[in-house]
Amino acid sequence: MIQLLFMVIFAETALILLLLFRTPLRKLVIMSLDRVKRGSGPLVVKTIAGVVFAVLLVSVYNLREIHNRSVEALNPTDQVLASKYLLEASLMGFLLFLLFMIDKQHHYIRELRVLRKTMEAAKQQNRSFADGKNGGGEEQKALAEEISRVRTTITKLESACETKAKEVKAAEVNVAALKSQSEGFLLEYDRLVEENQNLRDQLQSIDQSSSHSDIKKNT
Repeated sequence: MIQLLFMVIFAETALILLLLFRTPLRKLVIMSLDRVKRGSGPLVVKTIAGVVFAVLLVSVYNLREIHNRSVEALNPTDQVLASKYLLEASLMGFLLFLLFMIDKQHHYIRELRVLRKTMEAAKQQNRSFADGKNGGGEEQKALAEEISRVRTTITKLESACETKAKEVKAAEVNVAALKSQSEGFLLEYDRLVEENQNLRDQLQSIDQSSSHSDIKKNT
């Protein structure tokens, strides 16, 4: 499951990077997202996100149950499980965050496109009014105010896109940190498994020696 979560996170990160830069792939990604958001697509995405969030809560609950135990009651298996639950909860939380980022990026890109089309149409109308009738001063004034308002909105959206880009960069840094942390968890997991196996071998050897001593006493 951990490998699957890493694959999904890397795919979401690649999708965010494609949405940031104007490339032919960006248009394809936007068209794909438009199709996903039609019909039953949003319901399916929300259902999957709900399932991931439920599994996240279960992992957090299990981790809390292990941490609430006393130190004497903990064994190597509990430590391994705690590391596994912590890693899964971190990955699932970051997965949901990236999914939210993709949705917002797509929304802002669509709004920016609509506003640009509106601005182009307003410019064309302004030109037609300037070339046509001379008595349309009030309409031209209203149109100029509309153009100014649209430009202000576009400036705000561009600022929001820059902010989102910074958040994506921060998210990439978090992905790298999570990757290094997961590698440490995997090493710790291997070490704990090896310790657990050694403890089992020692217990088996003790049981065998005790059984041999009991047999000698009986004879």
